[in-house]
Amino acid sequence: MTDEIFSQIMKIRSGGLVNMCDCRAVQRIAFNMKMYELVNYIEEDRARYFHFIVYGDEPTVREKKILP
Repeated sequence: MTDEIFSQIMKIRSGGLVNMCDCRAVQRIAFNMKMYELVNYIEEDRARYFHFIVYGDEPTVREKKILP
């Protein structure tokens, strides 16, 4: 995850408008805020995004092999 994507996630999270586990709603808000990098990141790697939201970090090498 790039610093830009991390920053975009934090901006949406701080707004408090959406449950961050609702990927489609996060994508919709990100699109409306012109955060296209985040929209693409969630679309291309939803499992890694969800792992970050739940655990607050990126998956380890072992977890990367498990995630689709």
